[in-house]
Amino acid sequence: MPTAAPPPPAAFTAPPVALALTLPLPPGVNNQYLQVGRRRVLSKPAQTFNRDVLKAVERARRDGIVAADAEAALRVSLLGVYLTFFFETPLRRDLDGGLKIALDALGRALGFDDRSVVDLHLTKRIDPLRPRLELELETIPDWEFDRAYVYLGDAAADADALLAAAATAPPPSR
Repeated sequence: MPTAAPPPPAAFTAPPVALALTLPLPPGVNNQYLQVGRRRVLSKPAQTFNRDVLKAVERARRDGIVAADAEAALRVSLLGVYLTFFFETPLRRDLDGGLKIALDALGRALGFDDRSVVDLHLTKRIDPLRPRLELELETIPDWEFDRAYVYLGDAAADADALLAAAATAPPPSR
């Protein structure tokens, strides 16, 4: 009588990597772009925000808050992003108006693709004296997509594509 094969050993999963940063408050969505002729270009406040994010990440690297191995893990993992916006007033700005520019600026500075974000939390707080964006970015090694759906793609090829994209992406700005 044949016996069932033993289950395969559990795959090794690295512990989650987390990074917390405080950034300036990004400009609202209505202040991020300008129309120049037929092109849309980043406004000066948006360019300043992108530079400030890059400087904050560089400072975190220098201070040892962002280690090279943690940065590498962020580039090849599924991610959770937790953003707390501290506004000057409660109703002047939409909560989600700074989301895209914040994710794009972080992705450029740290070298990750924002398509790898699978868990996203936004919170609105008020601090009239110190408006800012506090964020936490973490790898989610045990994320599972809904079991009700069968993914028909090639998971190994998708993982290879993510690794290839990370390898061919321009290095994070330093």
